[in-house]
Amino acid sequence: MLHKHVDSDEIMKHAQESPVRNHTDRGKHVTTLAYGSRYATEGIPKFKLPEQSTEAQAAYQLIHDELELDGRPNMNLASFVHTWMEPEADKLIMENISKNLSDQDEYPATMKIHARCISIIGDMWKSKGAVGTATIGSSEAVQLGGLAMKKRWQARQKAAGKDTSRPNIIMGNNAQVALEKFARYFDVECRLIPVSAESHHCLDIKKAAEACDENTIGVYVILGSTYTGHFEDVEGMSKELDRVQEEKGWDIPIHVDAASGGFVAPFAFPKLKWSFDVPRVKSINTSGHKFGLAYAGVGWVLWKNEDFLPKELIFTLTYLGASEQTYTLNFSRPACFMIAQYYNFVRLGRQGYTSIIKNDMHNAKLLSRALENCGYFDLVSDMHRAKGVFGYERASGLDAIKESVKGITEYNEALPVIAFKLTDDFKRENPHVKQAAVSTLLRTRGWIIPNYPLPPNEENIEILRIVVRESFSQDLVDTVLSDIIWSVETLAASESGFDAEVFAQKTDPIQHAHKLDHPAHEGRKKKYGSQC
Repeated sequence: MLHKHVDSDEIMKHAQESPVRNHTDRGKHVTTLAYGSRYATEGIPKFKLPEQSTEAQAAYQLIHDELELDGRPNMNLASFVHTWMEPEADKLIMENISKNLSDQDEYPATMKIHARCISIIGDMWKSKGAVGTATIGSSEAVQLGGLAMKKRWQARQKAAGKDTSRPNIIMGNNAQVALEKFARYFDVECRLIPVSAESHHCLDIKKAAEACDENTIGVYVILGSTYTGHFEDVEGMSKELDRVQEEKGWDIPIHVDAASGGFVAPFAFPKLKWSFDVPRVKSINTSGHKFGLAYAGVGWVLWKNEDFLPKELIFTLTYLGASEQTYTLNFSRPACFMIAQYYNFVRLGRQGYTSIIKNDMHNAKLLSRALENCGYFDLVSDMHRAKGVFGYERASGLDAIKESVKGITEYNEALPVIAFKLTDDFKRENPHVKQAAVSTLLRTRGWIIPNYPLPPNEENIEILRIVVRESFSQDLVDTVLSDIIWSVETLAASESGFDAEVFAQKTDPIQHAHKLDHPAHEGRKKKYGSQC
């Protein structure tokens, strides 16, 4: 074998850029002192890339200090998103933070864990043949569920020689914005069913059935309304659709948006029929980063079996030397949060999840009853009431409330969510107190408890809402109750009204930062918004 000598060092020497053309300024010294750097007396880069580099320690400290101005996650009672995991889970996340879930051939062990998660969730939701995928969250997952329903409907219509240009989908107008996004983004008419106290502030299944026609691709049923925590009646909706099929011949499926309830119902209400044991339920989504107890960045969507996931939606592609199948809207996405979900499955098991979810429910009921007992609030949520008992109008005084909790063995199925409002009596006696001011004043104690109107048709009723998560202990229940009572009594004792609007953010912070003006939008005000 003949070889020719190749001097790699000499080749690299000639390949180097000349010192004159070298773009790196090696003469500049960048200080390692965060507060001794140029950014201590100059503005930190906000709108354009800085010309010079900064030492890692200085960059970290400056950004860290700015983020200290955020609220504390444990005191953010507005969010459903989980904010705490065990150190071992944090370690697993950091060990796998660089892994891309779309690189199936590169990370075969990660793909096995993904498959196990689908099997575990499918079994939890009463299906042995489920097929599904991890997503970034429920917002992506609900789009995928809707698309599958649309494609199946189109196939049925084409097979019958019928028009496919006017699909519609049914949901309550309490739906989270992601559900409406599906309809808008994928050209489906969104038929919003008004909610009311009679329908427990969520989907009215009778009206939903009446709104169906042969162009209805499906019904979104929400297992845990973001407004009040109520579970919509999946089994009841299925029976209504059975009746519709008997009378009209329209076979209409259900997609369950179980963003929060998908990890609550199996452990808090194991006898409730809502998942794949209900015949018309063909697909379900959930957020692993809510009551699945993982950090933000993982959701799930499953179909009862592969018959309900149209083949035309599945892409088979060659990527990094391997052939793989995919059905997602996102491609590259972190694998570490899916791994964190699997950690919870292994670590907690059914016993652990049941214990945590039941603790959440217990603390939510405790705070609900305490808020009623204090006399300042009506409870719009019903999770603390006996099964079948709904509405704050039934309660009249502390004695009635004490009597109502005696002997309760079953409670209304709902999320550990507390929705409450000032009583009419309190508002009559204290007309200067605005409910929004309660929310604003609580922020001075660090609590984030939103105040907002109920969905259209009930928007004249404003509610305060608390989501009870794993990290919300009974000690914090006592603290937040004391602070809520303090805020109400402080406002009532004030001589004049406290106008929360004075402190409300009037502009979008991103638009404000970039100084964008939109004259065309002046004068338009959104009366209400979908909840997150």
